[in-house]
Amino acid sequence: MTSEDVVGKTTVTIANIAEEAKIASEGVKAPSRQTLLGISKSLVAGGVAGGVSRTAVAPLERLKILLQVQNPHAIKYNGTIQGLKYIWRTEGFKGMFKGNGTNCARIVPNSAVKFFSYEEASKGILWLYRQQTGNDDAELTPLLRLGAGACAGIIAMSATYPMDLVRGRITVQTDKSSTQYRGIAHALTTVLREEGPRALYKGWLPSVIGVIPYVGLNFAVYESLKDYLVKSRPFGLVEDKELGVTTKLACGAVAGTFGQTVAYPLDVIRRRMQMVGWKHAASVVTGKGNSTLEYTGMIDAFRKTVRYEGFGALYKGLVPNSVKVVPSIAIAFVTYEVVKDVLKVEMRISD
Repeated sequence: MTSEDVVGKTTVTIANIAEEAKIASEGVKAPSRQTLLGISKSLVAGGVAGGVSRTAVAPLERLKILLQVQNPHAIKYNGTIQGLKYIWRTEGFKGMFKGNGTNCARIVPNSAVKFFSYEEASKGILWLYRQQTGNDDAELTPLLRLGAGACAGIIAMSATYPMDLVRGRITVQTDKSSTQYRGIAHALTTVLREEGPRALYKGWLPSVIGVIPYVGLNFAVYESLKDYLVKSRPFGLVEDKELGVTTKLACGAVAGTFGQTVAYPLDVIRRRMQMVGWKHAASVVTGKGNSTLEYTGMIDAFRKTVRYEGFGALYKGLVPNSVKVVPSIAIAFVTYEVVKDVLKVEMRISD
């Protein structure tokens, strides 16, 4: 073999490698501007849905938290109507919405991440399901939707949990509290300084355990119910394969009822664990003055709550929460889809 042959073959090989690399690089493209715009619009829609739905029920949200952690030896809030009247009488209009700014600062990114994560998780789970079954026309089952919703809930909860913790504390404090959190930033820095960074994730475990059935059931029930109504068309509720706003609100209400009933005890435990380490929480929760409020973990919190206050304590605040959650979830789902229609986003959770 001559040197010319070697050089010729080497040149051909290098040319082939270069051509293959070019083809491979063409197959891997950066996200287009259109794709990034669609993602941004989806996140905006989720954020708006969260902000609108939570602000609409902010007084009930605050009352629920106060009922969950109030001193069992000095009851101030005794039921939904009486509790709302007491807040109005003692703190006025501002008291009804105390903590809502912090709540919206948390729920807007939480909702944006949750809805977007659900869409992405649904697509990924559906792709895997079609690969396993070999059926390219397979659709998401209620169980798969539950899994996608659980993934979305865990991601969103974990990403915004510190905001949820300080929101709970700001909501619980009153004008008579000896120490006042002046806002989100002040609360975060105070918790970090006095209790350390781990304190920002107190109650995270029951939150994650609770968010799996709560968010999972919300999405699964909502989507499955909508799918059933579109396919069966009962009572003339469906026109041109689209549900009306009222029907969507009803689907969201049913979904919210299922999710919150199953997960509520874990929400109570989460709130109580979030108060641990806050030196001014004991008088709010236990009624023992300056005594230390301590739970060694989620199981200990369950055990002490049931032992000292009875099983019913795990459902404190359930009534105002039900009154709040049903319209809140319904408004969130419908607002999300309406905003996506306005922003002309083609992909919706129904797809």
